[in-house]
Amino acid sequence: MLALGLITWYVAGVVGRSNTPGPPSPTVGNEVNAHVSPSIATLSLQNQDGKPVDLEQFKGRVVLLVPFLTSCQEECPITTAALLVIERAIAHDGLSKKVVILEVTMDPGRDTPARMKAYERLTGSTWPLLTGSPATLAALWRHFGIYYQKVAEGSPPGIDWQTLRPYTYDVDHSDGFVLLDTHLHERFIAGGMTAIGQIPPSLQKLLDNQGRANLQSPGAGTWTVTDALNAIGWLMGRSVPNSA
Repeated sequence: MLALGLITWYVAGVVGRSNTPGPPSPTVGNEVNAHVSPSIATLSLQNQDGKPVDLEQFKGRVVLLVPFLTSCQEECPITTAALLVIERAIAHDGLSKKVVILEVTMDPGRDTPARMKAYERLTGSTWPLLTGSPATLAALWRHFGIYYQKVAEGSPPGIDWQTLRPYTYDVDHSDGFVLLDTHLHERFIAGGMTAIGQIPPSLQKLLDNQGRANLQSPGAGTWTVTDALNAIGWLMGRSVPNSA
């Protein structure tokens, strides 16, 4: 009986270890271990309901921090579609109180709480959509090494999904996500576009010609829903399957 018990314990241990994801692949992004300073963790942001939010209040949860803007026509709608799948997987695995998705804008000039609320209704997003002052967002994204810059709108200009008027400017920006652990340490940063293949019609309508091309062929350096879930599982010490 003792021998059988030892064998059972050993097998269970091996199986448990095999189900624990290792660090994300370097092809997806870079593993880091950097503390988020209090000055960044307490930056004052606002969610889509106009309520004050900061990173500090999510301490104790794994944070998937994602740069985006509601006027993006090339990549952000694809990323939001991936986040919808990730959110379902997190909820299906009973981790909604342990993991949180935060989409934070890089376009403070347009992305007011009211516009974020409209984007929430349009896309079915169920997580905080955060905005802030230009100075606050610049400090936040500079800390995480996320690039963005206001540029001229293309010709012909895209049409704003909310106002139905032509856009007057665009924003070039980094893609990917930043992963924070429960102690508010930055642990991983993924670059590149999202490879997902198919997205809901409401999000596909937001894409321009380049966005539709990106959806079909995102190119090298992309990340997938499974990549993001494996990265979350790495910090959770357990696998998070893609329930979709």
